[in-house]
This record gives sequence, C-alpha cells and structure tokens, in this order.
Amino acid sequence: MAALAKFGDAVPLGDPAWYQGLNTPYYKATHAEWRQKIRDYCDECFEPIVEDWERAAVKNNLEKCNSYMRTAYREAGHRGLLGAAVGTWPKAFTDHPAPADYDNFHELIFIDETTRVSGGISWAVLAGLSIGLPPVLNFGIPGDRALQERCAREVLSGEKVICLCITEAGAGSDVAGLQCRAEDAGDHFIINGDKKWITNGIYADYFTVIVQTGAPGSRQKGLSMLLMEKSMPGIQTRKMECTGMWCSGTTFITFDNVKVPKTNIIGKLNGGFMQVMYNFNHERWMFTAQASRAARVCLEESLKFARKRRTFGKFLIEHQVIQHKIGEMGRQCEALQSWIDYITYQMNTMTKDEQNKKLGGHIALLKVQASKTVEYCAREALQVFGGAGYTRTGQGAKVERVYREVKAWAIPGGSEEIMLNLAAGSLRFVKRATPDPRDATIKKLKKELEAMKQTASGAAKL
Repeated sequence: MAALAKFGDAVPLGDPAWYQGLNTPYYKATHAEWRQKIRDYCDECFEPIVEDWERAAVKNNLEKCNSYMRTAYREAGHRGLLGAAVGTWPKAFTDHPAPADYDNFHELIFIDETTRVSGGISWAVLAGLSIGLPPVLNFGIPGDRALQERCAREVLSGEKVICLCITEAGAGSDVAGLQCRAEDAGDHFIINGDKKWITNGIYADYFTVIVQTGAPGSRQKGLSMLLMEKSMPGIQTRKMECTGMWCSGTTFITFDNVKVPKTNIIGKLNGGFMQVMYNFNHERWMFTAQASRAARVCLEESLKFARKRRTFGKFLIEHQVIQHKIGEMGRQCEALQSWIDYITYQMNTMTKDEQNKKLGGHIALLKVQASKTVEYCAREALQVFGGAGYTRTGQGAKVERVYREVKAWAIPGGSEEIMLNLAAGSLRFVKRATPDPRDATIKKLKKELEAMKQTASGAAKL
C-alpha cells in the first residue's frame, strides 16, 4: 500500500482520495499512467466541443453530432483506449497492447475520467461499446466467425460504432416481455418491431439486437440475439428528445421486414436471455462509476463557486449552511467511491461466472446508492449555485447538466425499485416464504373444475 503523486485541481473531496495523495491498496503506477492518458484524451478531444455538441443535439443537427462522435471515437481507437471498455482486454481483436497489469480499475478510470467531462460524453464513447460489443466477444457468432472478427476489430479500432438494442416501449426491466419478432424464413429471419431509448443508435453501424425467435408466449425461453448492420434494408433510426445525455444519441429504432441471415445469431438460438443477463452486472457497475464522478463534479463545482462568490459581506463558503451542504455531499461521495473500489476489487479477484453468481445483489444495491447520491448532490449543488445553477451556460453549466442527467442513472439498467427487488431475491432476504392460504383454495378449485370437466365429458359420451 502506498500513495501516488497528487493529480488534478486539489479541490478538497473534488476527486477520489487516491488523486489527492492518500494511501491506496488498489491503485498503482500503471493506473496513474493510464489516468494521465485518459485525461489527455478528454482534455484534447472533449473539453473543447462538449457544449457545442450538446447545442447541436438540442437543435437536431445530426450531421454535426455524428461528426463529433466519429472524430472522438476514432481518436480513442487510434490511441488504443477502447479495449478498456468491455471487461477483459480483447487481445484477440485489437493490435493495441493492454496497459501493464491491466485490470478492472483501468476500465473504472476510463469511465470516471470521461464522465468528468459529462455523462453524455461518457455514454457517447463508452456506453454503446461496453454493452453492445461484449455479447459478440463473449458468445461469438458461431455461424459466421468472419463477421465476428470484422465487427470486433472495426469497433475496437474506432472505425465503426455498435449499440445494444433491448428496451422496447412496452418492455424495459421485464426483458422476457420483449415483442420484437424474428420470423423464420428458411436460411434467414425477417425482423419486425421497435426498440426504444437505445444509446448510440443514431451513430451505430452495428446493432446487437434481442428478438423473439420462439413460439408466442415463450418469453425468456424464446429470446435470441442477432448482429445486424445499418446497411440492411428496413432499419430506421430516429433521435429521441430526452431530458439529458444529449451527446449520447438516444434513439428510437424501427425494424421493418429486415432480412437477417441465421448465421448472424450471437451465441445460441433461444439463448439470448441468459446472454443479456451475463453482462448486466458490468453495465450496472459502469453506471455506478459514472454517477459517482457526476456527484463529485457537483461537489467540486460547488466548492469552487462558494470560495469566490461573496454574499452579505463574506465568501459564500464562510456561511455554515453552505459548509454543511459541501460536507454532506462529501461524505456521500467518499462512501460511494469506497464501495465502488471494493466491488471493483472483487471483480478483479473473481471469474466472470463467480461475479455473476456472487455480486448481482451487491451491484444492484450499489447502483441504487450511486443514483441516490448523484441525485442528492445535484440538488444541493443547484441550491449552492442559485440562479447560476439554473442556467445552461456560465459558472453553473456543469451542475445544470448533471441535474438533467440524474435520472439516466436511476432508470436505465434497472430502475432503483427493480434493483432493490433484485437485491432482496439475490441476497435471500426472505429465507422461507409464508404459505399463502389462497394457494390451497386455488388448488382445490382447480381439482373441482377438472372433476366437473371429466363428469361432463362422461355424460356426453352416454
């Protein structure tokens, strides 16, 4: 355990503790080197354009948005950064070497530093990749290995963009209830249906899509994953108008009689549900890291503002109520960061199967903690800034942006309510359920109904 050199602006509690010279059992020199590499990328590629990118998104200037996305994403690929967004370093599909002693903390740093610019920026460069490509890497495309190779290499090089298409207007957390359908047409499927709130959809060249291939009513037992390409006729994308994450390109996608070869199946036919579940912990962990940094942005910006803003003859930070607000934000940010680091360490010391078996409930609770922390910090920061925080430009712009982005961490990837239910089941809060007396009554009525049917059937034969 050792301390690393201080890094950043040295605003108290404005960065994780290991940035500020405190001892750390998790972070080493390789992480500090990687952090500098990511910071340089963000400072050069995102800081100069983030505000204009957001304005372009609001005005639906999709040509400019796409240009910003392609340029920044391609540069990330050129610098060899994108392999740190999909879990294990994908050495079979990239010519860039992993950082020394690569682990999940390198990915955590990538998520954290990009979110420091904005949540929408982090979603733009990381979200579609980190949830859309892992199924291709982890389960493969057995019917077309060349397609798998081409997709993975083009995406990791930054030349092509990928997105994950799960959510529909009528099915979000209830993945088994998806209605987008793939009809069997011999050597290919015909896809019809819609996908909604798809991150990176307007930018995407590849679509990892989950569809119903089973019989009607088969729910999770009939779900399959397909890799689709923008060049396939019948795919239409439309940018959605959302509260926040404007740079990320949230999209409504329509599949209208899209012909997809059966060789494009990812993993196994009708094995899509388990393949979706396989990466959910990784996705939710990413959201916790983003929410954590967004909360710190609120804290950091609030303290910097309060140190220079004067009210009633003294600096705003001299007022005890403001000190308390900063302190409350700080204690929550520090607690959240410690939990994230601990879970990341668990991920480092477990196989993927162990993670899914042991960490699901813990990560679900962590996600709730993260979204509630950023929501609290965004609200309190806005109170510190007052009117300046209610304005999309000027000193309070970053806080105003986070305030709009809060619900993008509280809902996607499983809402807070769903996460609490998941944790209760995964951690077995209820050891033994109390029998419901209605079950016995229902069972009795079913027997009586069956007996009546048999009696009626016998009478009909006579």
